[in-house]
Amino acid sequence: MHDPITLTTASASALIDTNEALPQDPRALIVLNPFAGQAAALRQNIEAARTVWQAHGWTVDIETTHQAGDGIRLAREAAWRGYDVVAAAGGDGTINEVINGLAGTRTALAALPVGTVNVWVRELGLPLEPRAAAEALLLARRRRIDLGRAGDRYFLLMAGIGFDAAVVNEVRSDEKRRLGALAYVVRAFDLALRYRGRRARIALDGRVIRGRVLLVVIGNSQLYGGVFKITPRACINDGLLDVCIIKGDSLAEAPLRLLSILRQRYNLDPRIEYHRARIIHITTRGALPVQVDGDQSGFTPMTFTVAPGALYALLPDTLPDDLLRAAPTYQRPCGIA
Repeated sequence: MHDPITLTTASASALIDTNEALPQDPRALIVLNPFAGQAAALRQNIEAARTVWQAHGWTVDIETTHQAGDGIRLAREAAWRGYDVVAAAGGDGTINEVINGLAGTRTALAALPVGTVNVWVRELGLPLEPRAAAEALLLARRRRIDLGRAGDRYFLLMAGIGFDAAVVNEVRSDEKRRLGALAYVVRAFDLALRYRGRRARIALDGRVIRGRVLLVVIGNSQLYGGVFKITPRACINDGLLDVCIIKGDSLAEAPLRLLSILRQRYNLDPRIEYHRARIIHITTRGALPVQVDGDQSGFTPMTFTVAPGALYALLPDTLPDDLLRAAPTYQRPCGIA
């Protein structure tokens, strides 16, 4: 049985190895979301990935989710049963459930892409096909990385407050299966015509920013929506969350904001602010929706925090150089060598 890790801030006085190989014959559980993405041969693709791992001495079991919350439960049970890896076979929503079951344990997250966008898989530079991703993960190493937390829910990628969360709320599951990522684009164009900025108070480690905001993105990683980077300076093991605040009254200004983001010229655009913080508290005049890792997760007011080193993950050698700090330090958790 794996002991939980202590979710505390980095400490230079107590170092642990954060770059470890898997055991010679690892045990893995694949948590399969049978409704993820648009894959017609979903089970066949996952069985192919399983065969790759079994051929290299892995013991691989498969459990299927049936309703919301199953991914959390299955991942948590797998950690207590001593699995070395839990592989989320689904989209980023499935991965989010799995990390909420694995946070604070020594069981490592892996991902097999069968979802709509597969942002985490793209972030890692893994192939977007399950068998090829499984082959790439054979050479991966266990690394401790940070998680964000929105209220009481962990997130791996990012949290969005405002416009993007409103879009997420309006996209139906049948639209996602039928249209894929295009479903979000269709809903975004429809909502853009009537969306208005909302007055907000944003406290970043106690420093207060006020203004009318269209969107706030709190990033633990860099890639947003699988397309571009709104928080391009984020590292997944630096003990900080990156915060991009996009101000404005209406989305008529959105093309100018998007251009600034694509060029990463935040300092030249007075309607965009970029910060780093450990604790972010957001209140708004009227509740704004919140999404984490692409799924709806409540409304403002809400507090967002970083959980340094909260998760072990399998990271391939394709990882972008700027996504990891060279030598993070975490406090040694009690009971873990």
